[in-house]
Parts: sequence; C-alpha cells; structure tokens
Amino acid sequence: MAQLSDDCFAFGDNLMAVDEALARIDERVTAVTDIETVPLATARGHTLARDVVATMNLPPHANSAVDGYAFCYDDLVPGCETVLPIAGRAAAGHPLERAATRGEVVRIFTGAPMPDGTDTVMMQEDCLVENGSVRLKAGIKRGANRRHAGEDVAEGAVALAAGRRLSPADLGLAAALGYRELPMFRPLRVALLSTGDEVRDPGAPLPRGAIYDANRFMLAALLSGLGCEITDFGIHPDRAAALADTLAAARRDHDLIVTSGGVSTGDEDHVKPAIERLGSLHFWRLAIKPGRPVALGQIGGVPLIGLPGNPVAAIVTFVVLARPLILKLGGAAASPPRLFLVRAGFAYRKKPGRREYLRANLEREAGALVAVKYPKDGAGILSSIVQSEGLIILDEATSNLTEGATVEFLPFSEVIT
Repeated sequence: MAQLSDDCFAFGDNLMAVDEALARIDERVTAVTDIETVPLATARGHTLARDVVATMNLPPHANSAVDGYAFCYDDLVPGCETVLPIAGRAAAGHPLERAATRGEVVRIFTGAPMPDGTDTVMMQEDCLVENGSVRLKAGIKRGANRRHAGEDVAEGAVALAAGRRLSPADLGLAAALGYRELPMFRPLRVALLSTGDEVRDPGAPLPRGAIYDANRFMLAALLSGLGCEITDFGIHPDRAAALADTLAAARRDHDLIVTSGGVSTGDEDHVKPAIERLGSLHFWRLAIKPGRPVALGQIGGVPLIGLPGNPVAAIVTFVVLARPLILKLGGAAASPPRLFLVRAGFAYRKKPGRREYLRANLEREAGALVAVKYPKDGAGILSSIVQSEGLIILDEATSNLTEGATVEFLPFSEVIT
C-alpha cells in the first residue's frame, strides 16, 4: 500500500504556493510497486514497470524504402547513365535467396530485404527498362533509398523506458519488437465520493436548494483517463461521524481516496474532522484561484485528496495538483504538461501572490495565436470549461496583465485524456 510521510504538508498560517505543494508531492509520494503482466491488447494507458529492451534490430535487416532496382553503387559509370541486366527479384517476405553479383540489378519492392552485394536502390520512376536490362540515371547517392538494420531501434537499446504511460504508438513499437505482453504497475484502486446535503444523483428528484452531482462523474472520468480503477462510494451527507465511517471503509483495499466538497472551514465542512479522527490531514490553503480549499491527508498510509465542491475549482485543482500526485503514485515518470506561449487578447488585474488559472480559447490573428478569456469567471460555471480550450496561467508575481502581453497557455488536451 502506498505511504505518505506524516509531516508531508504541514505549514503555518500562510498560503502555500502551488510550486511548493508540487515539490512536496514529488518528494514525499511513493509509488505503488505491485507489478502485473498485461497483454498488449489491453495495455494502453498502463504504466510500464520495467524497461522494454530490444532483443533484435528494428528493422531486423536492411531493406528497400521504395519500389525500384537494387544494385552496387560502385557498378555505376560516373557521370553517365548505366545499363545493367535484371537478374533477380526481391519482395517483402520473399527475399532473394542468394547474394547479388556485381554488374547486375535486382528488381526490389518496398520492405524487401536488400540482397547481399547491393547497397543502393533507384526508384522505378527514375529507371527505364529495356529488353531485360534497366537504364539507371546518373546522380544518385550511395545508399539512397536503403533502410539500415536497427536504424529504428538497435538490438540491446531501451525502446520504452520504465515509468512510461503507453500510447498506441508505444504498443506498436513493442509489437514490432516481438513482445506480446509487458510488465506494468497495476492500476491504482481509487475510492471516490462526493459530500454535501444538497447533492443528488442525476435522475433523482431535485428538491428546492439541491443540485445534481457533477463532480463525481467528472472526477471518475478524469481518474479513468489516468488508468485508475474506481470504486464509487456515492454521495455522503454533511455528517462528520458518518463520513468518518465511510472513509475508514474506503481506505481498505484502495490506494487513494478522492473526495469533492466539504474541505473548507465552514460549519458544514466535515472532511477535516472526519480525517483527523482516523489519520492525519495536512490541510492546504493554497495561493491559487480557483480552488484555494484543497486537502491532502492520509488514513492508515492511504493518501486522500480533498477537492473543492465548485466544479471548475475541482477540475482545475485536479489538473494542477491531483494529476501529478496520481501519476507519481501509479509509478509514472514525471511528465509535466507542455505550456504554450501565446499573446493575451485582453487586459486583466489580479491579486499578487497567488496563481490564477483563467479559462480561455485560442484565436489566430495575423499569424499569431491569441488567447481570448472566457467572459465568465465563476468557480461554479461548468459550461466555461466545456466551452474553453484550456487555461491561461498567471503566476504569483503578475498583478496587471496588459493586452498583447505573452502568457502561458495550458491546453486541456495536455492534461485530460
């Protein structure tokens, strides 16, 4: 079971900076180390537990990159056309079963092994066939249109490094090297629940003052995109004792607990006292907007991430904080999302000392990408995420953003799969 040291996120009354929180996650979180063998057919999105080492060259033999004629470059007449007889044929899966003789060409097709004795291929479009011979134009370079053995991956090289979350291309590379299954860290088992007396499951009657639970479905999809196996613990009312019982049950057979709502300091926010009854809560008051109330705790060594109840704050804090924690816990190598520098298409004032994430879309103006801020800022406006392409990141030092200034843009496609 994953462990999180007990002093991980202790702090005083000051708000913790986002970078400090991320640094502490990286320092303190230990990966789940259980390994299982997974067939390639179901390995997409899993995290590789050991290096995949090439046991063969890829490609395994030199081969032709085009349809044409293979020959020895030294048989060409310098500066002139050369006419050589056609003395064999090689196709993919049907190699020439002898070495080529000097002074002859071999009809060859894309992917066919290069016959011994040949080193160059001329494309068929550049050749003229006459009475069993081929006329080769002058000017071709030695080794043209020849793929070398091992030019993709050399035997003995690390083809895929441990900690990599496997993509479709990764699976193709593993298959090309002859692997049918790979050693993977087992998926994280995550207990997921929402809190709040006002929260209802979609489809249920909706009394006055109640809302449907968007967060649980949104977070389940985000967790699934990271390869987690989810146990849905449903919605729990604002009762400290009942919540404590649920969290005690959730820690069993799970590597992580994720909650939404109830992590602030109000009278109806019971996550903190419930966790303190069972383990330790290192409460984050982060210098971040949206999403200041974020909690990281542990129950019996099982980490707990308490996300805000407002859906925009929940998704932003998941992307910024929970995602790197989950990847580290699951054994994935560090892979910060790519940020893109774009021009701000608006002016904006913010409080210095905190990091803000603004919802935005990109437009192209005079060949440059310009970020256009979504007009509504509320942390509860979920449609603003649906209708935006990503987040503009304004660092702690920024207080007055001028239109046309360069800003960092985080596309949702980088962090939501």
